[in-house]
Amino acid sequence: MKRRVLVLCAVFGALCAPVEAAPVQARRSMVVSQSLLASEVGAKVLAEGGHAVDAAVATAMALAVTHPSAGNIGGGGFLLLRSADGQSHAYDFREKAPAAASATMFLDDDDEYDLRAHRFSHLAVGVPGTVAGLHLAWKEQGRLPWRRLVEPAVALARDGFTVSEGLARSLRRQLPLFRLYAASYAQFSKNGAPYVAGDTLKQPDLARTLERIAERGPAGFYEGETAALIEKEMKEGGGVMTAADLRAYEAKKRTPLRGTYRGHEVIAMPPPSSGGPTLLLMLNVLEGYDLRAKGRGTPTTIHLMAETMRRAFADRARHLGDPDFNPAMPLSRLLSKDYAASLRRTIREDRASKSEPTSFEWPAESDETTHLSVVDEARHAVSLTYTLEDGYGSKIVVPGAGFLLNNEMGDFNAGPNLTNVEGRIGTAPNLAAPGKRMLSSMTPAILAKDGRLFMVIGSPGGRTIINTVLECIVNVVDFGLDIQAAIDAPRFHHQWLPDRIRHERAGFAPEVLAELKARGHVLKATSSQGVGEGIVSLAAENRLEGGSDRRAPDGGAVGR
Repeated sequence: MKRRVLVLCAVFGALCAPVEAAPVQARRSMVVSQSLLASEVGAKVLAEGGHAVDAAVATAMALAVTHPSAGNIGGGGFLLLRSADGQSHAYDFREKAPAAASATMFLDDDDEYDLRAHRFSHLAVGVPGTVAGLHLAWKEQGRLPWRRLVEPAVALARDGFTVSEGLARSLRRQLPLFRLYAASYAQFSKNGAPYVAGDTLKQPDLARTLERIAERGPAGFYEGETAALIEKEMKEGGGVMTAADLRAYEAKKRTPLRGTYRGHEVIAMPPPSSGGPTLLLMLNVLEGYDLRAKGRGTPTTIHLMAETMRRAFADRARHLGDPDFNPAMPLSRLLSKDYAASLRRTIREDRASKSEPTSFEWPAESDETTHLSVVDEARHAVSLTYTLEDGYGSKIVVPGAGFLLNNEMGDFNAGPNLTNVEGRIGTAPNLAAPGKRMLSSMTPAILAKDGRLFMVIGSPGGRTIINTVLECIVNVVDFGLDIQAAIDAPRFHHQWLPDRIRHERAGFAPEVLAELKARGHVLKATSSQGVGEGIVSLAAENRLEGGSDRRAPDGGAVGR
């Protein structure tokens, strides 16, 4: 079994140009996630003959223990599967709004937006979907018993695991917020003292909850003791989610979106993922440019990609939401090559456009999510992204149940007509409503070429997810980078509003940034963007290559 060893370089908290590293190579199978411990759990499942979905379920459950900032049973996400025969399946387990939700629930008595209610309160908790979604995918595709897939997570929570330097640092940063909730403070501190690297973190309440899930499947979460504990916490904290909301939750099977990019089939999630439609739209626009000839990382390539991002994110805000509440979304038009060509004609190579919150014409989401990629020996492939929204979600551990609740209601638009130049969006398709799924930027994606699996990719990062996935694909397809180099490459992001390019502080030459400014772009430096986790299948060589993002500690690719 081959494992990934991480090499990081940090100066003043920012990522340096990474030390060059090769991807992990394997013949049979590969699991890549943001926790090496969780990847090893998934790899063992594959070694026992498990399907890629089995490994994805086991890895995701383990991440709920070892990567508590985003791994979860109290959140939701998307699982995209491409079977070895080319069929594809999309499992939507995005959280839903409780029955008491409304479009104006985040406005105060004076009809002013209340950020705390929207993102930092019990009102911000959506009905979790992870357990239901993982179970649905397993029920349809899995080979190994459900208990076998959950038991490693039970053991990790019950017996504990060694705290890494990265996890210790993360928990230490959160302690002031955990102090607001007694159960959170008790679970993630040592009687009030921060964990340090080398300590053992045991989570007995979480182990008991996972044991109920192992024994009863979704009923062990959405009914009985766990549901009663959730409802009790909601009532005491002023939330509106009830046991009835939990019982009513259902994961959904949806039809994946399909597109093409330079001879590759691209399979992506449909709404309520905004990532799939936005990714495919951007690839359609960029297909009209010879990016290889323009050069990787040049001002012209970055400019063209940023202008493409600008237009696609405007359409995202204008049109996309939960399809069960927005049946008239113009997906066929947005994903057509003709529409992409019309957008391309509005892009000038020498000048940036301007974004205006009142106009969508050209011209006149937390960063803490997590992703895992799996390929099994038969070349079934899973791309799974799931989240609590912010790092550690709402910061609320359910007393007696040991898991964190999400704050996904913050992914609904703030309220009607609240779009502004700073990036707040108030468009109608993504306003809160009873039973509605909030729009998501999660972008699990799978590429195939000549009928055979080629690439599995995804990332955390809020709205930056879509552009991180886009750049990883372009780096591999257009510029011929291996998967590790494609993930290591510096990144940038434009999301329509606010009107600026956010770029990683390291990796962009001063003269490149100066030229972008000369073309009219506003620039803002950031320490890092996203955490790509990907696999490339080199079919002619019968070889897999796995890449795990070195921007974040503790991740790893495990192949055999």
